[in-house]
Amino acid sequence: MPEQPELDAVVALLTDLAGSRTFDGVEIGTLNLLRTAVPPVEDLVGRRVVSAGRRGKYLLVDCSGITLVLHLARAGWLRWSRTAPTRRITPGRGPVALRLRFTEGRSLDVTEAGTRKSAAAWLAHDPGSLPELATLGSEANAISRADLGRVVAGTGARVKTILTDQRVLAGIGNGWSDEILHTARLSPYAPGRGLTPEQVDALHEAIRTVLDRARDGLAGVGLTGIKDAKKSLLRVHGRTGLPCPVCGTDIAEIAFAERSLQYCPGCQTGGRRLSDRRMDRLLK
Repeated sequence: MPEQPELDAVVALLTDLAGSRTFDGVEIGTLNLLRTAVPPVEDLVGRRVVSAGRRGKYLLVDCSGITLVLHLARAGWLRWSRTAPTRRITPGRGPVALRLRFTEGRSLDVTEAGTRKSAAAWLAHDPGSLPELATLGSEANAISRADLGRVVAGTGARVKTILTDQRVLAGIGNGWSDEILHTARLSPYAPGRGLTPEQVDALHEAIRTVLDRARDGLAGVGLTGIKDAKKSLLRVHGRTGLPCPVCGTDIAEIAFAERSLQYCPGCQTGGRRLSDRRMDRLLK
């Protein structure tokens, strides 16, 4: 799922590619994509793109008084065409969930791979009133050390869960949370209220360091290259079995919240490998 650094790169690109352009048509390819009925999607036609922004993992496109809010889910992405396809998309078929056409002959597609369609779109005059946005926590790259300390001190949840809970910190997902924990040298299983002040300091610094590094690494990369550029920046996530770039220990993997996470036993858990529930069940 696209996280804060990738979406910030997308926002910069959308501002450059679609800024000040006027909508000429809207086509819906995934029937359950649009989650609001008022204002109707047809109201975008004739409106101009004023600006693009982000809140958590949501993209916000200001369209002259109506905001288009997009959530790309796990398999969604954007595709820009300098020459819009002449053929209209067929609802329920193909990867294009939404096509936005512009008067200059360009188009922006929201695409989603696979058969499980989870990408979503909302239209709102006041995007802050949408429950999906109203319940988001502090932006991950903006939370203060004091606020982070209060958050972790108030919960026994594992620090991996704290980082990826959008109601607590908005914008971080599975990938960058692995990188943050590795940089902070923290076990993903460490309970929040068990962290020492020094560990909270390290976590806060790691959030800023990792997200800043990701932002800089993705700056200027085109839409088609952002995903590959992200992979090149990852040190532990998605690198199971490869040596840790810091200590050389093989990166390990465990199941976590219906997904998997990667960590370095040498840097994060004192050389101890964490129990993997998937393997535990197989060995029973």
